[in-house]
Amino acid sequence: MEKSRLKINNPKDKLITLGILAVALVVFKIFDIPCMFNLLFKIPCPSCGMTRAYINLLHLDISGAFRMHFMFWSVPILVIYYLFDFRLFGKKWLNNGILILIGAGFLVNWVLHIIWYFN
Repeated sequence: MEKSRLKINNPKDKLITLGILAVALVVFKIFDIPCMFNLLFKIPCPSCGMTRAYINLLHLDISGAFRMHFMFWSVPILVIYYLFDFRLFGKKWLNNGILILIGAGFLVNWVLHIIWYFN
């Protein structure tokens, strides 16, 4: 039996979705629309600092990017996972484990941002 290769199901739909998200992010940045999570709950959101992290990365300030949001590196991985229906590796436990580690990283970063926010 031949091992199935990775393939993107509905690539057009997925690329359109990613494009819409990218346009929405640009619109939010251009019009300086505030974070709705922060407005509602008065605490930083789990992705707070991500835009600043990528701005630092564009300026080749990698340490600054890590200071703003140390999980910035996970976004390209999550996009790839999304494109491949969250089945990047052959083992389901490995796919789930990587997603859990990324989620835990976001949680740790969020807790640290909340602590720093109130200090």
